[in-house]
Amino acid sequence: MDEKQAQKFHEMTEAPVGRLVCRLAAPCIISMLVTAFYNMADTFFVGMLKNPSATGAVGVVFSLMAIIQAVGFFFGHGSGNFISRELGKQHMEEAENMAATGFFSALAAGILICLLGQLFLTPLATLLGSTPTILPYSRAYLRIILFGAPWMTASLVLNNQLRFQGSAAYAMVGITSGAVLNIALDPIMIFWMDLGVAGAAWATIISQFISFCLLLAGCARGGNLRIRISKVQLKPAYYVMIVKGGLPSLSRQGLASVATICLNQAAGPYGDTAIAAMGIVQRITMFGGSAMIGFGQGFQPVCGFNYGAGLYSRVKQGFWFCVKTSTCFLFAVGVLGIVFAPQLVALFQDDPDVIAYGTSALRFQCATFFFQGWIVMSNMMLQTIGKTAPATFVAMARQGIFFIPLVFILSNTLGFLGVQITQSVSDLLTLICAIPIQLYILRRMGSDTKLASPAN
Repeated sequence: MDEKQAQKFHEMTEAPVGRLVCRLAAPCIISMLVTAFYNMADTFFVGMLKNPSATGAVGVVFSLMAIIQAVGFFFGHGSGNFISRELGKQHMEEAENMAATGFFSALAAGILICLLGQLFLTPLATLLGSTPTILPYSRAYLRIILFGAPWMTASLVLNNQLRFQGSAAYAMVGITSGAVLNIALDPIMIFWMDLGVAGAAWATIISQFISFCLLLAGCARGGNLRIRISKVQLKPAYYVMIVKGGLPSLSRQGLASVATICLNQAAGPYGDTAIAAMGIVQRITMFGGSAMIGFGQGFQPVCGFNYGAGLYSRVKQGFWFCVKTSTCFLFAVGVLGIVFAPQLVALFQDDPDVIAYGTSALRFQCATFFFQGWIVMSNMMLQTIGKTAPATFVAMARQGIFFIPLVFILSNTLGFLGVQITQSVSDLLTLICAIPIQLYILRRMGSDTKLASPAN
C-alpha cells in the first residue's frame, strides 16, 4: 500500500461519516445529473424532427441500451464491491487482480453483444417493441449503438471501480466529458449533417468512446488500481465474487430493460404517441432520480471500506443518513414533477396527445417517487456488503417481480390508465417488501461471517 492508498484508507475509515458521504457524493451527483441530461438529449433533439415515430424509436432502443448498461454494471459493481471490501482489509493484490478481471471480462461481453445484435438486427428491434412505423428508425439507431457496446460496458466498469476506490472525482471527469460532448454532437449530427435519428446514435457512441479513454487514463493516477491484462484471473473464485456483487445490478438493469419492452408492448395498441409519451416519462423520471442515485453512490465506497474493516456502526450511520436525506429530496422533486408535468413533457414533444398521455403518467410516478429513497439505499447497502440474495430480490422487485405482470394485468383491466399507474403500484409493493428485509440485515450486521477473498 503506497502513501496515497494509506491516506485514502484512513480517510474512509475515520472521517465523519456524513461529511465523507457528501464529499464523495458531490462528483457522483454531478456525473449522474450530466449523464441523465445527455440520456435525455437524444430524445430532446430527435423530438425536434417533429416525428413521433422517430421519438418512439429512441425510447424503444433505450431498452437495449439498458441491457448494455446491465452488463457493464454487472461487472462494474461485481468487481467494485469486492475491491472496496479488499481495500478495507488492505489486500491490495486481490483488489488489483479483480480490477483487471472485471474490466477485460466486460470488454469481451460488449464485443459479443455487438456481434449478436448486428446479426439479428431486425428481430431484435421488433422484440424491443418497434411498431411497423417505428421499425425503420429503430433499426437505423440500433445498428450504430451496437458498435459502441464494447466501450460502453468497459466504461461502466472503470467508472464504478474508480468510485468504489473513493476516487469519484476521476470518474466524474470521464463521464461528464463524454456527456458534454454528446450534447454538443447531437445537433451537429442530426441537423447539420442531416443524419436524422442515426446522427443521435453516432453522437452517443463517439462521446462514449472519449469517456472510455479518459476513465482508463484516470486509473493510472491518484493511487488508483492500474488495469493490467497480466493481472486477469480466469479462476472460478473470482467470477463467483463478481456474480455475488454484480447479480443485483444485472437483475435490476436487465429487468429494467425487459420492463421497458413490456411497457412498449402494453402501450403499443394506443399508437406511436403513447409509446413516445412513456419513453419521455422514463427519461424525465430517470433525471429526477439521478441526483439521489449519485448521493447513494457516495455512500457505497464508505460502506464497503468500513464493512471490510469491521466498522459496522459507521455503515449503519451512513445508511440512515442517506435514507433521510434522499427521501426528503425525492419528496420535493415529486411535488415539482406533479405541478410542472405538462411543461416537462412538452419540452420533448409538442404533440397534444403525447403531452396528455405523458402528463398523467408522470404525475402518477411522482406521487410515489420518494419511496425510492429507502428502496435504492437499501439495495445499494445490501449489494455492497455482499448480501446477494436480499439485494437481488430488492433489485428485481421494482422493475421485474411486480412491474412486469402488473403492466399487463392493469393494462387489460384499466386500459392505458393501467399502463400509466403501473410503476407507482410497483414502487409501493417493493417498499412494503424492502423495509423488513433491510431492518433485519441491520440488526444482524456483524454477527455473521464476512465474505472471504478468492485466495483464502
